[in-house]
Amino acid sequence: MTTNTDNKSNTPALITAVMDAMRIPDLRNKILFTFGILVVFRFLAHVPVPGVDRDALAAAFDSAPLLGFLDLFSGGALRNLSIAALGVYPYITASIIMQVITPVFPSLKELSQEGQLGRQKINQYTHYLMIPIAFLQGWGQISILQSSFGGQVIEGSGFGQGNFVAFTSILLTMTAGTAFLVWLGELVTEKGIGNGISLIIFAGIVSSLPSIIGQGALLSGQLFQLTLLVAIALLIVYLIVVFTEAQRKIPVQYGRSVFRGGRMYRQTGGSFIPLRVNSAGMIPLIFAFSLLILPASISGYFVDPSTNSAGSQVAEFITNLLGPANVTYWILVFIMVMLFTFFYALVTFNQQNIAENLQKNGGFIPGIRPGSPTQSYLSQVMVRITWGGAIFLAMVAVMPFIAGIITNVGAASTIMSSTSLLIMVGVALDTMRQLESQLLMRNYEGFMKE
Repeated sequence: MTTNTDNKSNTPALITAVMDAMRIPDLRNKILFTFGILVVFRFLAHVPVPGVDRDALAAAFDSAPLLGFLDLFSGGALRNLSIAALGVYPYITASIIMQVITPVFPSLKELSQEGQLGRQKINQYTHYLMIPIAFLQGWGQISILQSSFGGQVIEGSGFGQGNFVAFTSILLTMTAGTAFLVWLGELVTEKGIGNGISLIIFAGIVSSLPSIIGQGALLSGQLFQLTLLVAIALLIVYLIVVFTEAQRKIPVQYGRSVFRGGRMYRQTGGSFIPLRVNSAGMIPLIFAFSLLILPASISGYFVDPSTNSAGSQVAEFITNLLGPANVTYWILVFIMVMLFTFFYALVTFNQQNIAENLQKNGGFIPGIRPGSPTQSYLSQVMVRITWGGAIFLAMVAVMPFIAGIITNVGAASTIMSSTSLLIMVGVALDTMRQLESQLLMRNYEGFMKE
């Protein structure tokens, strides 16, 4: 007779972990709640603002590469010009701005050091900053759409010519859609599984997989090249997992006495500080692609084939130079990703005040004096390991171009977006890690093996 334990031992670990998770009522509710929120998001992504010409909208996307990049963070909602067309990108922009300016302003720096209450206050400021950013971004996106196809994407848009009320209502609707998506994401973070904002971006990328598969089907006549492209994509996914999980463990020891429960205890044990090789995540790629695509898109509006003016020639030169088909574009991507990786990683590291917090808790790194020497040592280690993360991110960023050269497939950069792969793998690992911790708390075996 086969027991339930025997059947379970023959089941793959991942499937077993999912079955265990669905057996636990509160964990099952978290999973179903997360899934339900993502369904609501996908529904909103297909509700367009009024007055949209879908044929002109599709033509605008074909002529403006910036729109395709922004569509990545809206989860496909921008391609439909829906009420959620801005996605959560304004919130991400506001978060990045707050992280950069927090060390600059003493009041914000002090607030960030006040624990949970301070972080909640900074998060509140981030929400306030998100509103004007969303409004301005909506205005910019509509302007790009109108300029890309002769002003026919949205009927009667613009503040002039008596369209003030209609245009303002569209911008307010898109801004409200962003605020609603951020609220949904925070609900997932609080009551569901994983980081809600990241999962919304993840869901948008996953929803585009059928079209990516369709593009691959069109290359069925190039079977060898398509197989090679898939192999390169799998290799990138493997490297993303390796570098995302890679970390340098700095040993820490504690040698002070603490007062707990009316008794004095001597802390003599040791632990470690995990410094991640890729602590910047996907942010450097977002920065680099945004800054490089924007000039080319703007200059494209000033190209007039009917004239041979100097301004039109300069605009055409910039458009060609910073276009994805030009080698210069990818060289600049490589350099800028590395620069932004160092900048973002070191800014976020300095905000953590690891050396100060370590000294307050009586901890020290063996062989390193507490205080400034510890901070200097950790900074040097962080710079060294960030070289690995920076080179990795830069290689991931330019891999679509390299894959296109190797496989001779022109659609490689479209089919295999490095940013999409990095986001999908990173969010999947983070969600699996949280689900793993939930299972281990309930004495179930997880699915992420050491």
